[in-house]
Amino acid sequence: MKKKIELLTPAGNAEIGIAAIDCGADAVYIGAPKFGARKAAGNSIEDIKRLTDYAHPFGVNVYATVNTLFYDEEIDEVHRLIFDLYEAGIDGIIFQDFGLLEIELPPVKLIASTQTDNYTPERIRFIDSIGVNRIILARELSLQQIKEISRTTQAELEFFVHGALCVSFSGRCYISKALFDRSGNRGECAQFCRMAFDLLDENEKPIIKNKYLLSLKDLNLSGYLKDLIDAGISSFKIEGRLKDINYVKNVTAFYRNRLDELIGNSDGIERASNGKSYIDFVPAPEKSFNRTFTSFFINGKNTPLASIHSPKSTGELIGKVIKSGKGFVKLDTNTEVSTGDGLCFFDINGNLHGFYVNKIANDSIFYDGDFVIYENKKLFRNYNRAFEKQLERKTERKIEISIYVSFDKNKMLVKAECEDGIFVKKEFQINFVPPQKETEIIDLLKKQFSKTGNTIYKVNQVQIDKKGISFLTVSQINEFRRALLEELTRIRKEHHKKNRTSYFKPRYTNYFKKEIDYTENVTNQLAESFYRKCGVEKIERGLDYTKDFNRKPLMTSRYCILDEIGLCKRTAKHISERYYLRNRNGKFELKFDCKNCMMELYIKE
Repeated sequence: MKKKIELLTPAGNAEIGIAAIDCGADAVYIGAPKFGARKAAGNSIEDIKRLTDYAHPFGVNVYATVNTLFYDEEIDEVHRLIFDLYEAGIDGIIFQDFGLLEIELPPVKLIASTQTDNYTPERIRFIDSIGVNRIILARELSLQQIKEISRTTQAELEFFVHGALCVSFSGRCYISKALFDRSGNRGECAQFCRMAFDLLDENEKPIIKNKYLLSLKDLNLSGYLKDLIDAGISSFKIEGRLKDINYVKNVTAFYRNRLDELIGNSDGIERASNGKSYIDFVPAPEKSFNRTFTSFFINGKNTPLASIHSPKSTGELIGKVIKSGKGFVKLDTNTEVSTGDGLCFFDINGNLHGFYVNKIANDSIFYDGDFVIYENKKLFRNYNRAFEKQLERKTERKIEISIYVSFDKNKMLVKAECEDGIFVKKEFQINFVPPQKETEIIDLLKKQFSKTGNTIYKVNQVQIDKKGISFLTVSQINEFRRALLEELTRIRKEHHKKNRTSYFKPRYTNYFKKEIDYTENVTNQLAESFYRKCGVEKIERGLDYTKDFNRKPLMTSRYCILDEIGLCKRTAKHISERYYLRNRNGKFELKFDCKNCMMELYIKE
């Protein structure tokens, strides 16, 4: 049996989810009305049902994010929500809180979020052993680590391949809660890592001033898809439930093309859904929002990782300035620039500045403003007006079908068969009338049954058995065709529904520790009960519950500021024993676990 490869894309709302499906997504994930890790991306049950109704005939799965921690008084509400999601057609629940596993659940796939801290082999083996269907691996893992995990894991493995990166390990960032009472584990991250800081030495002397030292570049693993498939990944995830529809269309179409190329050159893998996308643009991720790209730790260390000069989008590099003056520049590029494009550059202090193009003339770009962009400066385009217009055009996804028509006295028999073998047969009562011209009625049948209008189908062929053929009007044929395709869609939805997961019952295997601390994020009695059934004897409640932030690392990261700026403690001569970050929100101490190549951030007492 071939391994199914899934392209999983974000749906900030039903409209974006439908656009993602049209552009080739095999699955989409969408925020539930509550308890999602992006509170601003919640959706009504009605909109989620609209999305699942559209997705399922293509064999596309829809997963709901219920991946926050919850408190005891919220358990009943979470329980009701999950059954509402199931009734709306959801195929899987992405969760963080292990208390969820103690609730009676409908037959949906259970997916362990990155928020469950899926980094160490021991942790992943435990989650696998309790029967969870899928594990979303930590972004910080390397290919070699993924291979080793895959060898001992039965669950499906999902991995982020594109989009924004959290600087902290998922689930282990508490700084937003500590400073602003907005918990990232409750869907309210305040984006502390996108703020500017001064880096200070032990005497509070600035080493670097007013830079975005925790703001990482965006992930792009499009060059590693085959490696990831070989390593054991089956679901390739794009980040971005807060991204707009054009971003999602562009990035989804790009990865669809890349995966289709790999699938077409391999006998062992296949797409996880059906249908062909018809798009009217050439996808290019660099033309959508990005902070420049990184492959993160996929091949071990890969510096630079941060976008320290700005957390904003720089877009695509279009060239260097070869001539300039007040209000104009000339570039060393063949890239076409248009009126209305947004361009940007970094000044001598590394600060990002942007402007709109208001005229192109004599190979020069003109803009409003009396500032001068000096020669040899790199110019980026972070808003491509022509490309955005292309992305706004309608995209379609069609399932190819063949139609077979035959006659038996006062009956017309029609079969429609899809590219994946799913078919429908319908019998229509007619009054047999011998046609005056047989060829004309055959041509009419082929013409009318080839029309599919706004349906999800594209007819490849119409075969007519001439034996006993009868005259029919155009309106009759159209009515029969509509009924046939409606029934085919119903059958496709039913076929998808039959493939839903069976009921989940956790296997209470022994946890690899007898004592767990706040980093396990236990905030309710059900989560505590779950761990106790797995042999844990001592449980410290999570910081979202205790709010005891003193002397605890509030961010834990594989990214290291010192390494980023060339001051790795293992290889460089050091100017200080201690290092701090400071901004308007306070002073924060950095501690370094050089043995494990980790960095921690504490509130300075």
